[in-house]
Amino acid sequence: MSAIIFPGQGSQYTNMAIDFNDNFQAARNTFQEIEDSTKINIRKIIIENQEDKLNQTKYTQISIFAASMAIYSSILSQFDKVEIYPKIVLGHSLGEYSALVANKMLSISNASKLIKIRGELMQSAIEPNSSGMAAIIGKNSSEIEKIINKHNLEIVVANDNSPLQVVISGHIKDIDFAQSIFISNGVKRYIKLNVSAAFHSKYMKKAQEKLISEIDKIPFNFSSIPIISNYDANINNDIDKVIVSLKYQMANKVKWTESILKLEHTDIKNIIEIGPSKVLSGLVSRISNKFDIISIDKLSDLEKFN
Repeated sequence: MSAIIFPGQGSQYTNMAIDFNDNFQAARNTFQEIEDSTKINIRKIIIENQEDKLNQTKYTQISIFAASMAIYSSILSQFDKVEIYPKIVLGHSLGEYSALVANKMLSISNASKLIKIRGELMQSAIEPNSSGMAAIIGKNSSEIEKIINKHNLEIVVANDNSPLQVVISGHIKDIDFAQSIFISNGVKRYIKLNVSAAFHSKYMKKAQEKLISEIDKIPFNFSSIPIISNYDANINNDIDKVIVSLKYQMANKVKWTESILKLEHTDIKNIIEIGPSKVLSGLVSRISNKFDIISIDKLSDLEKFN
């Protein structure tokens, strides 16, 4: 059996998972259920991307989730192999919702409703273009934290993606100001990201509180398949603890490096990344050499199961 991982925002691209939609009834059913639950024509957005909607957070998140679930449902409908049934699940930020559907703690309909609200809240959390994020290449999270503290920078680590890639969040003026400081302290690259706000930071706290009230309305189911949550990087299938971690994910650091290192201490040898792009596979390989990793992004990738 394997760990199954799901990507988050930033992995989107035009026509993602449409090849699965065109070839598998399971994918069409999944897209339809999510569209019915959200009243959003997700496939139209993915295919046509009118007004660049695919890159607007309120549409990006639900579109990535739908693509990931369409791919996953297609795999389940076509293969009866033990490795596609997860022993542990995890997802990067938004991907945590996909993981909770995969281990059946959340129904796909309820996850869809939460993600629609989550995307809307995150997009409207702060005045557009007043806050942002930057990817820093070449130093680990601990080293970045030391530079932040040494120079009293008003920014935070948002995503600890790998030992060589960290994403920071903050007010746009602080993101701009920090660039020269990080470069002078030896980072290889400082890349300002094209995002609408400073995700996984204090700027998301009001939005997080609103999402918490929505999460409280949703039933969660017990699952024998645990999840490694972004918030605490712990392996858990205790419903209450999983819900707490989900509630506080939006305004806190994504502990992806810690999560993969935690996975090293299990008997898992295989990781399957399911969803658009293959970003997570690259991050995992930079964190650990313990795992055999495959990515299922396009129809042709299904040959990897043969």
